[in-house]
Amino acid sequence: MSNAVNILKKPFIATVISVILGFLVSLFVLSAAGYDPFKSMAVMISSIFSRPKFITNVIIKSTPLILTGLSAAFAFRTGLFNIGAEGQYIIATVVSTLVGLVFNFHPVVQIPLVIISGVIAGALLGGFTGFLKAKFGIHEVITSIMLNWIALYTCNYAANLEAFHKPESNGTYPINKSGISMLLYDWKFSEQGRAFLKDNSLLNDIILKTDLNLNFLIAVAMAIIIWIIVYKTKIGFEMRAVGFNHHAAMNAGIRVNRNIVYSMLIAGALSGLAGALTISGTSNNAIQVLSVFENNGFNGLAVALIARSSAIGCIFAGLIFSGLIYAGQSLQFKIGVPSEIINIMIGVVVFFVALTKMFPAIVEKFFMRRSENVK
Repeated sequence: MSNAVNILKKPFIATVISVILGFLVSLFVLSAAGYDPFKSMAVMISSIFSRPKFITNVIIKSTPLILTGLSAAFAFRTGLFNIGAEGQYIIATVVSTLVGLVFNFHPVVQIPLVIISGVIAGALLGGFTGFLKAKFGIHEVITSIMLNWIALYTCNYAANLEAFHKPESNGTYPINKSGISMLLYDWKFSEQGRAFLKDNSLLNDIILKTDLNLNFLIAVAMAIIIWIIVYKTKIGFEMRAVGFNHHAAMNAGIRVNRNIVYSMLIAGALSGLAGALTISGTSNNAIQVLSVFENNGFNGLAVALIARSSAIGCIFAGLIFSGLIYAGQSLQFKIGVPSEIINIMIGVVVFFVALTKMFPAIVEKFFMRRSENVK
């Protein structure tokens, strides 16, 4: 009994079991909705793994989810709830786009400028939330929700500015090519590039038909850096101490208010990096008028939950979540499964992950009753 309980207490094992249970219940939901669950699962698997293009797209789409997940997970670890990742992501896309349109330096300067400007924008929005909590005691959830809407309407205002609005569209012009960080961007669309890729189906599938970039590697590097900051540095220890008990931290001489602001600055910077990399590294390279939130930041909360606030876990959780979204789109296109059913499936997986801490207690009670019946 103790061995089974101890195994389930391990975060990785509990999370894997939760994801599997979530998928099984999702199959039941599909069946109840009138769709063949086994055919649906086959479509989901093939839509992710059957072609290099699909695998590459899942990895590319996981990048913003990993980074916004890191943003939420870092805030959780320091006792804060960064529900404002969505707004921080949006404001970063706005600033990165405007900077990418106004300036046109050499790519060596332009690309970092576009990305860093977005990071700063996200950090300032997150830091402002932290400042309001530290200075006036205003809960970060309240201010974050309000700032999310401010960011959305700021995006809509910027997208309609006469200087940047693209005629006959609902968004801005794409940023200058010097700010685009996609790999081999000019070459793959040239005659030489197309001729070379035509003779190699694998490279053609990965390079020409996707927004191939290095953003995923940047996200992985950030996950490692955040893990080091949280567990291997003095400031990380202080932030975690404030999150556990800010009264005890204050009595120990830790500057609580400063660490709250720093925590939200870092969380905002991570969400800002997600937005900046999206503008620089994907084919749209522009902002659009938003009628609703795109959920890149809100989905990051689910990623952090699946990862159980682990920085390294956010990498794998982001890939899982990206795969679910990507496969869900294929279900909708190939079988006609409504988007609502797909959202229910994703919600079920997240729900089961949220119950991981209950598994050891359930198993312990099961074995106790079994031992009592034997006696």
